[in-house]
Amino acid sequence: MDILLVASAFNSLTQRIYAELSDQGHQVDVVLATHGADPVRAAVRELRPDLVVAPMLRTALPEDVWREHTCLIVHPGPPGDRGPSSLDWAIAERAPRWGVTVLQAEAAMDAGDIWAAESFPVPPVGKSDLYRNEASDAAAAAVLLAVRRYADASYKPRPQTDDSDDSVRIVWRDFYRQERRRIDWEKDSTERVLRMLRGADSQPGVLDELLGREVFLHGGHPEDLLRGRPGELLATRAGAVCRATRDGAVWIPELRPRKNSGDRAPFKRPAASVLAAFSGRDTPPLAEDTVPLELPPRRRTWSDIRYRQRGDAGFLTFSFPGGAMSTDQCRRLLAAYRYALARPTSVLVLGSDRDFFSNGIHLNVIEAAADPAQESWTNLNAMDDLVEAVLRTTDRLVVAALPGNAAAGGAMLALAADQVWCRTGTVLNPHYRRMGLYGSEYWTYTLPRRTGAETAHRLTRDALPISAATAERIGLVDRLVPTGAAAFAAEVERLAAALAAAPDLRRRIAAKAAARRSDEEVRPLAHHRRDELARMHAVFFDPQALYHALRSAFVRKKPAGSARPLAPVTGTAR
Repeated sequence: MDILLVASAFNSLTQRIYAELSDQGHQVDVVLATHGADPVRAAVRELRPDLVVAPMLRTALPEDVWREHTCLIVHPGPPGDRGPSSLDWAIAERAPRWGVTVLQAEAAMDAGDIWAAESFPVPPVGKSDLYRNEASDAAAAAVLLAVRRYADASYKPRPQTDDSDDSVRIVWRDFYRQERRRIDWEKDSTERVLRMLRGADSQPGVLDELLGREVFLHGGHPEDLLRGRPGELLATRAGAVCRATRDGAVWIPELRPRKNSGDRAPFKRPAASVLAAFSGRDTPPLAEDTVPLELPPRRRTWSDIRYRQRGDAGFLTFSFPGGAMSTDQCRRLLAAYRYALARPTSVLVLGSDRDFFSNGIHLNVIEAAADPAQESWTNLNAMDDLVEAVLRTTDRLVVAALPGNAAAGGAMLALAADQVWCRTGTVLNPHYRRMGLYGSEYWTYTLPRRTGAETAHRLTRDALPISAATAERIGLVDRLVPTGAAAFAAEVERLAAALAAAPDLRRRIAAKAAARRSDEEVRPLAHHRRDELARMHAVFFDPQALYHALRSAFVRKKPAGSARPLAPVTGTAR
């Protein structure tokens, strides 16, 4: 079928639905509903789709569109749930399970007939993590089922009416406003503080006040040892800040200054850097509270990089908000990687236990820098150093384990490993073009090595998301891991143990080392880095380069408009 996706953003769920419907053989086009209803109407007139699907929509579809075409809306709530803040309420009310419902569009919000519904567990994670993983798995399954039912033409969607034979309980939940999220540091328990922080981790954050400035708090993790007066800032660690609660403390990785706070960079970035910008001469700096890479098993604290060892397999895990990797994060991860190389293992697994793998350089930190061009350059070189260390590892097998999405330099970091294991449902964007960049991270070596030159050229030219299944088919991924997000880490540990015990492991390591020597003779890694960086340097230090406008629009969440280098989601994605 010809299917048109209508979305408010080409976000992770929209990309996944695009990729998985494409895998099913459908012709899929995408139009963004960011400039009113006219672009949607124009796309429908031009493409005449068999079906319209809205994976993520903040505004209503035009009435003339849903009256003349079957339009399916993906609602992140169970059947009968209505309202704009469904996942917020699920976390706030500690729901053990939640759901996704695919509804037919009609005049009343979320009130249309039900084409499909899937439920999912609600683990104690942030809303954005939940959305990209458990909710995304359910949404993809529900959309694919609804599309099959529509194509079959014999299925009759179930009405949502209280008086029907198969009625569902209708529950309207209002917009989850800041008044509900507000934290009373003197009275609230750590459990409630964490719930509020997790329910707003990506958007909109929890509005609060620090050092006399209004800020939004993003993300929350428990701390088991540090204590202080409720609301007191206790320490920093790897860019996060620790704040005391009534009965404990929490780590907050990111802050976002309110737009009227006087901060010139009112967008999310590492919490410690925001506080540093607020602090005056009379404000003493917070102490850095460090922890070892190998934490004691009973510690309950936050750390964005950890190492553990199970027999002959080592696991270097990292989890950075939004998958972005700043200069500091790249350098700390490289130091941790070198630590892992000093451990007696034959297999080293690199990745996160769940959610993002990596999305490459940290655009928010770059945008906030005094000299964004120089910070872009510094960040990119730090990322290259990390990727090069992985490529030059020849004494063991390195596995990149992807529980979630990877893009740009983050995708190329994964490709530097000997094997790439990817959770089904993951979306990969192995390209840089949408940010107006040529790219680095040795992609000119690793991408053609896996896919061949022709496919590598197509991937970087078309700059479209691909599913984990397609990534395996074209050689980007070596193994699909068909688990839910919660089971991924345990399954990877089992697979790594089996790999470490494989009888031919030493032969494979020797073959890998020989291949690296042979490739170095054909074209040294230094030459790939030199040529890639020359292209990137020209862009970074050109004030008129499109990259700067695209980066600023992305970070500040403004429509890129004419700044986009190409328009696969403003019109069609053919």
